[in-house]
Amino acid sequence: MICSVKSRTGFTLIEVVVVIIVMGILATVATRTFIQTTETAQYEATYAEMDGLSRAIVGNHEIYSDGVRSDFGYVGDVGALPPNLDALLSNPGGYATWDGPYIEGDFSGNDFKNDAWGTPYIFTDSLIRSTGSGVNIDKLIASGLTQLLTNSIRGVIHDASSDRPGDLYKDSLRLTLSYPNGTGAMTNSFIYPSGNGQFSFSGIPIGNHLLTAIYLPDNDTVLYQVTILPGRDLSLDIRFPSDLW
Repeated sequence: MICSVKSRTGFTLIEVVVVIIVMGILATVATRTFIQTTETAQYEATYAEMDGLSRAIVGNHEIYSDGVRSDFGYVGDVGALPPNLDALLSNPGGYATWDGPYIEGDFSGNDFKNDAWGTPYIFTDSLIRSTGSGVNIDKLIASGLTQLLTNSIRGVIHDASSDRPGDLYKDSLRLTLSYPNGTGAMTNSFIYPSGNGQFSFSGIPIGNHLLTAIYLPDNDTVLYQVTILPGRDLSLDIRFPSDLW
């Protein structure tokens, strides 16, 4: 006796509908995952680019040379904020103190001026803003312009015996601070200390600057490299290597 079984080769309508529904759900999940992944990548790329722009403007606080911070970006070289982001790539006015380009190698063309959505960054004062995602993404370069451009140096000056000049010798001492003036040149600001040896400079931009103290009658000179950090007043104790008064 021979039995035969008829094979099933088709799908019922219900099965077809179920397959379509499942495929639709999978496609929806895949699309949402792709969109989320793309958006995450755009946010991360924008954050990274804004960090790079910030370093170009005010330097990388992690770069040191001989124990002293050595990178202060555009502001440290010029003494002012850039007028626009283009000034990070090309000299904005033949500035002698401009030492760019400040844009790192991972930027190309004009891409550094646009966020990951292709929208130009907004750069005002100490803030970089991206608006391409539909919400504001902000990178604060500093808490305010005063932290970058108007810091102070205060100190006291002595001779080798720790004596201060007094009223008799105060006018025989001159201190000169050299720093970029914001328009591509250097400013040499000089002052005389008080009788108790105290002195101060104000309105100083961030960066490494040269401070020279001279005892004028003998032309005795001491040189100091002063490092001005954002929002931090610097205190100095200047001492000549010999007895002067």
